Amino acid sequence: MKNSSRRGFMGIAFGAVAGVGAVASLYAMKKSWDPLPSVKAAGFTTLDMSIYQEGVMVTEKWRGKPIFVLKKSADFVAKEQSNPDAVARDVQIGDDHFMIAIGLCTHLGCIPAFRKDSNDFKCACHGGEFDASGLVTMVPPPRGFDIPPFKIDGNKLVLGEAGPEWQAMKDNGVTL
Repeated sequence: MKNSSRRGFMGIAFGAVAGVGAVASLYAMKKSWDPLPSVKAAGFTTLDMSIYQEGVMVTEKWRGKPIFVLKKSADFVAKEQSNPDAVARDVQIGDDHFMIAIGLCTHLGCIPAFRKDSNDFKCACHGGEFDASGLVTMVPPPRGFDIPPFKIDGNKLVLGEAGPEWQAMKDNGVTL
């Protein structure tokens, strides 16, 4: 009898230690799968849209990618009204209109240069061109600039958070 109770105790003790070890292992695995705090912090970038000047293209950074921000002038917005594709890509914050795009060519991922005199973007690698709305004007790029997920919060634009404006663009096929 003594041996059977000792054997039973050893079995229960071994089971308990194995259970605690399994839970600790699963916890450690889950922690290793979670993104690092630095990665989580890089997920959102807030831009104060009141500081941008008309006609001046500014390159911001979000998740290691260049983000093109171009505040459009009133005459440019009026000229753009005849092109429904350009109007669909327009980001309006208050009375101001912006072109917000991930600054990578959709052909091979090069960073196109903004040409202020012609108000367009030129990709030097393969000759692709984009207008100031981010639409392709000369191939080989298969589509216009991609628009990052954004949310409008008053006079600020939060990159990395999908707001209703961006969701509408995605649902209408304006961006991926």
